[in-house]
Amino acid sequence: MELEVYNIDGSKTSKTVSLDEKVFGIQPNDHVLYLAVKHHMANKRQGTHSTKGRSEIKGSTRKLRRQKGTGAARIGSIKSPLLRGGGIVFGPKPRDYSFKLNKKVKRLARRSALSYKVKDENLMVLEDFTMDAPQTRKYLEILKNFDLENKKTLLVIPESNHTIQLSARNLPKAKVVIAETLHTYQILNTEKLLVLESSIEKIQESLLDK
Repeated sequence: MELEVYNIDGSKTSKTVSLDEKVFGIQPNDHVLYLAVKHHMANKRQGTHSTKGRSEIKGSTRKLRRQKGTGAARIGSIKSPLLRGGGIVFGPKPRDYSFKLNKKVKRLARRSALSYKVKDENLMVLEDFTMDAPQTRKYLEILKNFDLENKKTLLVIPESNHTIQLSARNLPKAKVVIAETLHTYQILNTEKLLVLESSIEKIQESLLDK
């Protein structure tokens, strides 16, 4: 599979890049994508929400009314879940929502997400570039060259680049990620995936079954 390489000024170059079919051209597995996104979202949850049961509520232990003869239901405690201000029945308690996902499942999910991006023509390969200093305005100009200034974009770079990462930091819809840390949720949560030419090899190396 061949994709054209674009320059940051928005024009096509004479170069093409070869994409491995095992990474960018598989039949996407929707269930694995669901598991990977669920795994990511669950791991982000703090799990600090909590409610008080009837044993934790402060209140008098006096019996509210006599047991019989009132014509109303019997009730013994002001801390009953049936009363306003009483304890909560089976309410949430602090807990850890994270769960384990096998490495092969994670890799299959990333391959599925990348294949969807290629299939929908939402993956674009850019010629390698760098910046002399962090400049948000310059990075925004690059996005404008592709009419992407108002869309969610994710730029995949081969290794940490301080100037590029800082240049995109103040743009709410623009994100920059290193190829080795790219995960499924990031791929699916962007409208246009921009990949630097030298990042392709690193992505393929990390996602091929070993």
